[in-house]
Amino acid sequence: MPIPFAPLVGLALGAAFAWIAGPELARDEGPIVASRSFAIVAAFAGFVWLPVVGYFVAFHGDWSYLYVVPWRHVPSAIDLGLVLLAAAAVVGSFWLAAEPVRKRRFGPVVAMIVTPAAIAVAGLSIAARRLAVSGTYAQFHGDFGTEAISASPLGKGVLLMGVVVALGIAWTVRWLMVMGAERT
Repeated sequence: MPIPFAPLVGLALGAAFAWIAGPELARDEGPIVASRSFAIVAAFAGFVWLPVVGYFVAFHGDWSYLYVVPWRHVPSAIDLGLVLLAAAAVVGSFWLAAEPVRKRRFGPVVAMIVTPAAIAVAGLSIAARRLAVSGTYAQFHGDFGTEAISASPLGKGVLLMGVVVALGIAWTVRWLMVMGAERT
């Protein structure tokens, strides 16, 4: 996941998870951060989303920054901060959407899902040419030595990390639904 879009996707995921956790959140009147569903979403953010976003920043930095800046000139603290922001976006969006879900006011939750997702999709569409290429900042801008993403290790990473995210989302949704179906 390119770093400019990872927080946006994280925002949409967190709000969607809150919607799915609605039945469990409605039964639990305690603080959101003490709920079981919050723990599940935090596990997804920490064990799936953060490592996936971090992988692309650490191993394919120029691609992750969309070849806009040379990744080697970006301080590692900025990398770390952006990766943590992407993970925090999932948890923060869940926390923000949980209260409207408890009150069954889904309009704001839909907006919290659709708006960042639409911006991310639009951005990914605009950046599609850049994302289809694997190389360094110098190679991309010098128009030499790049290769199609499908023929590069980056392509294998995108495929593998896509599978990891899909499995992580499936696991999270499953447990949120199981908790929602439990009777207390």
